[in-house]
Amino acid sequence: MERIRSSCALEVWEGELPPPRDILLEKVRDVEGLLCLLTDKVDSELMSKAPKLRVISNFAVGYDNIDVAEATKRGIVVGNTPDVLTETTADFTFAMIMAAARRVVEGDKQVREGKWKTWGPLTLLGVDVHNATLGIVGLGRIGTAVARRAKGFGMEVLYHGLTRKEQMEKDLGIQYVGLHKLLPESDFVTLHTSLTSLTYHLIGSKELAEMKETGVLVNTARGSIVDNMALYEALRDRRIAFAALDVTDPEPLPADHPLLTLRNVIITPHIASATVATRTEMALMAADNLIAALNGKKPPHVVNPGVVMK
Repeated sequence: MERIRSSCALEVWEGELPPPRDILLEKVRDVEGLLCLLTDKVDSELMSKAPKLRVISNFAVGYDNIDVAEATKRGIVVGNTPDVLTETTADFTFAMIMAAARRVVEGDKQVREGKWKTWGPLTLLGVDVHNATLGIVGLGRIGTAVARRAKGFGMEVLYHGLTRKEQMEKDLGIQYVGLHKLLPESDFVTLHTSLTSLTYHLIGSKELAEMKETGVLVNTARGSIVDNMALYEALRDRRIAFAALDVTDPEPLPADHPLLTLRNVIITPHIASATVATRTEMALMAADNLIAALNGKKPPHVVNPGVVMK
């Protein structure tokens, strides 16, 4: 905040929840720059209410909350915060894999509820992570970082994506396969693809049916990549063993959502990048993107580099 204040006039929405739509549309009328979160929908309606808008700086790597094509058409540069959260998110993904495999959350709950009476040979039996098969959907920066960690656990790694990365296959000893081969052969499936029209509900009833009954699904990407009602049914009926979700659709889940009735799912509040160092760096990158564009310069991290800036 101080970095921005030292460069331009700044108005901040102080509420913990996102600003109501009507207030957001009113507040953007005279702004030249907007620093938004992934919870803010920046579409053509908003841009039409902000004729002076020159830059949208997203406090996130993903930018599915922004109509980038519309921004480009209007000469508005869009910035994001790539790279900085790669390793942190990969760490968290592995934390979710381990927590699901070894039933960590269930164990903690047993202790807190006074249900732990003695050591037992069958208490909370989980599955091994070492030497298991990991399927990665989306081998971008984060997916690659997860693959590196998996090799340290002696895991066999399969991956699927829009493009094959043969050099990475050689470097990490991983294998490229189709999605419908990856799903039935993987003990753990972790999602790291971006949300697009092609990946919306990429994992639905059909795909979940192809997973092992002992399989674990992990999602730290975007909630809408998974059909969460289909996931609920698969978990309820034990057609897959477990899921670990840091993202959901919607976010947050309402308290009466059926997923929250299940014991074989871990749900966290979109915290995969939530470390002091990473969130600080994200904030500074978002500020630098904003300030650069307001000064007529290309931001360090641009989503639409071909835009003709206002």
